[in-house]
Amino acid sequence: MKRITTLIILSFTVMTNVVFAQEGRIASKGLAVDSPEGAFHTHEFTRHAVGDDDVLIEILYSGICHSDLHQVHGDWMPGSYPMVPGHEIAGRVTAVGKNVTKFKVGDLAGVGCMVNSCGECEHCKGNEEMFCDEHKTVYTYNSRDVFHGGEITMGGYSNNIVVDEHFAVKIPEGADLRRIAPLLCAGITTYSPIMFSHVEKGDKVGVAGFGGLGHMAVQYAVSLGAEVTVFDITEEKREDALRMGAVRYVNVNNTEELKGLNNTLDFIISTIPARYEPLMYVSMLKKDGELAIVGLPANSECPSISIGVLPYMANRKIYGSLIGGMKETQEMVDYSVAHNIYPEVEVIPAEGAAIDEAYRKVAAGEVKFRYVIDMSTLK
Repeated sequence: MKRITTLIILSFTVMTNVVFAQEGRIASKGLAVDSPEGAFHTHEFTRHAVGDDDVLIEILYSGICHSDLHQVHGDWMPGSYPMVPGHEIAGRVTAVGKNVTKFKVGDLAGVGCMVNSCGECEHCKGNEEMFCDEHKTVYTYNSRDVFHGGEITMGGYSNNIVVDEHFAVKIPEGADLRRIAPLLCAGITTYSPIMFSHVEKGDKVGVAGFGGLGHMAVQYAVSLGAEVTVFDITEEKREDALRMGAVRYVNVNNTEELKGLNNTLDFIISTIPARYEPLMYVSMLKKDGELAIVGLPANSECPSISIGVLPYMANRKIYGSLIGGMKETQEMVDYSVAHNIYPEVEVIPAEGAAIDEAYRKVAAGEVKFRYVIDMSTLK
């Protein structure tokens, strides 16, 4: 009898804890898809409560990244649906936990690709949370949140988000809020390898792919005093590349324009999100030059390099780069605003049909740079 009574008490305690855990959850509304081929529609859900170290952010703008398409379509891994994408977020803080010191209510804040990690391993302590040794990096959407019961995260195509203050960046007052959201992915993805490879004044830099990522890479490299050559497959972007400071534009479909480029560049960043030939760019590097790959095509479209060619590459280096840690992301935002470096954007309403059309144009290569959703128009 005593054992039965104990079990009843334990069961009641567990049930009570579950109820308490549900209290304080944040009502949210966003735009979601229910399948890889689905159309966007309004979706209501809840987020975890604002914890002691968390901030609640009213989302004002959310960028559309090419990787959103890959996630929605399951190009890299199976998705969890309904899915609310979006990891380029700008908004305003509306509530803070009792331990929060970085933000106060009313501050502008941004959220990028991550919302949590273990915080204790070598990589996390070294400001590289995206490489958490404990495999506890929690991404902004379509990711299992091991710190909140394993629930699947929902992204920035929504009216709010709850995040640990460490994973939110401060946006300076006076920043162009419409255009700052894409910095949280496109900005840091290109800024990080450019800084890692110590690009400096006088360096000859190549930017392969002149889209949402590529046009950010051009601006950062130019701001550092590099001489930039842009590579793309269309004539439509030539004028824009030169306007942003590139000294040369190469249409890779024109073989005449490719002549004389071998052994001429110190650094190349590839932002190409489709199948291409990486060794063409490797051959353009000087001895000891570096090729940073940040563009990530669908698994079925990923190019490959035979290891048989590596010993003959004259110490040229190829490396991949994945966003950047939170410390560097804050540095990137501050640098961008100080140097007036922003993405060029087209703002669209928070409507399912508008996002469906934006996705179609991104997939078809019909958008020059970046779409940004005005989340204040969400109904």
